[in-house]
Amino acid sequence: MRYETVIGLEVHAQLTTKTKIFCGCSTEFGQTPNSQTCPVCLALPGALPVLNQKAVELAIRTGLATNCQIAPRSIFARKNYFYPDLPKGYQISQFELPVCEHGWLDIDLESGEKKRIGITRAHMEEDAGKLIHGDTPETSNSSLVDLNRACTPLLEIVSEPDMRSADEAVGYLKKLHQIVVYLGVCDGNLEEGSFRCDANVSVRPYGQEEFGTRAELKNLNSFRFIKQAIEYEVERQIDLIESGGKVVQETRLFDSNTGMSRSMRGKEDAHDYRYFPDPDLVPLVISEEWVEEVRATLPELPEAKRSRFVAELGLTAYDAEVLAADREVADYFDACVVLAQDAKTCANWVMGDLAAFLNKDGLEIGESKVDATALAGLVTRIVDNTISGKIAKDVFEAMWASGESADAIIEQKGLRQITDTGAIEKAIDDVMAKNPGQLADYRSGKDKLFGFFVGQVMKATGGKANPAQLNDLLKKKLAG
Repeated sequence: MRYETVIGLEVHAQLTTKTKIFCGCSTEFGQTPNSQTCPVCLALPGALPVLNQKAVELAIRTGLATNCQIAPRSIFARKNYFYPDLPKGYQISQFELPVCEHGWLDIDLESGEKKRIGITRAHMEEDAGKLIHGDTPETSNSSLVDLNRACTPLLEIVSEPDMRSADEAVGYLKKLHQIVVYLGVCDGNLEEGSFRCDANVSVRPYGQEEFGTRAELKNLNSFRFIKQAIEYEVERQIDLIESGGKVVQETRLFDSNTGMSRSMRGKEDAHDYRYFPDPDLVPLVISEEWVEEVRATLPELPEAKRSRFVAELGLTAYDAEVLAADREVADYFDACVVLAQDAKTCANWVMGDLAAFLNKDGLEIGESKVDATALAGLVTRIVDNTISGKIAKDVFEAMWASGESADAIIEQKGLRQITDTGAIEKAIDDVMAKNPGQLADYRSGKDKLFGFFVGQVMKATGGKANPAQLNDLLKKKLAG
């Protein structure tokens, strides 16, 4: 029997606010345990939550970028469960009336086709704290609680069960990750937990309409582990069914060391959480004017940017994909093109030498020692034949080391390309006169000696002869 995989994803994106969603405590990562807490996030008696307006704005931005409908009225609810890292004994979340609903993202399949993945909802909620379990013989029976994360603002983005393979799930996640980082609503750091994913996975015989029983996979903090976990879970469920067993609805923890998952607990349904509207928070009302104000601030998103790079700037699909993948890189490239007016040469330098120097020094593009204006100056001198591409590499290295402009370095080092036809012809004549044997061999049919003459003329001109002019003039001279 052949089985079809059914996957739905729940993504928790930590919103990039400086303070928590219902109090004024800092959200800065990596601080001393329990140093970023107050009566609200510690759930002390009488402390009341106050909604962070910036968090709402970031939720609206995400909803608009993922084609969601923004609810004019949404409600915060209490999701009741008991765990040591949840000080109130409930989580403030949204249930029946979330802030965003009915969205979608298109992903690219290996076949070259696109597939639309539905987004059921995106709702705001607070994060729980963090449990630190003892890892020595003396502490193995104890756990510590750090509540710095408690009350951190999250946007949970829930997909429809539209994905049919681990590759589709990873494709959807990468696209969503790219969008939230582009928008600036989430820093996208999987290792720090600011972009987390739970995968709901089930299988069913091909042709069956009804979904199979799903298992929820937790602890997925990299795209590679997400793919591994889903593929393992699919295989586990099929083996279980075919051996006469039955898949149970449960939450499973993926272990990246073993590549396997293990059961954590039975999977709860919504009614188990006893949701009800939080009496301490009034309904959230979002006006159409506010939505349009937020819409006006949205940046050009990756898909639109890729299309523009191809249609308007004439880049290849590959170059457009690479340059649009990171917003800072795309912005740097755009700024360079505006000044240099040569998209292909700018693209080659951004993806080539600039990327290599950044990688060597461990820098992000925003920390580049050659900014977009300076690189555009270099590209301009290549395009107007002031210097050759080969000399440009030496100029760029000097720019990186000194911070000076291309023009300054070209003048200081006397690197201007020789474009005077008479000067190049004289250099060719001198080389031919000094190498009569090679000249005779070339004219007798040894065409490979053409490279020898090019090298000798370049040597004689200090590498400054314009390559295109040199090739044309040399061919005529050698032909006699």
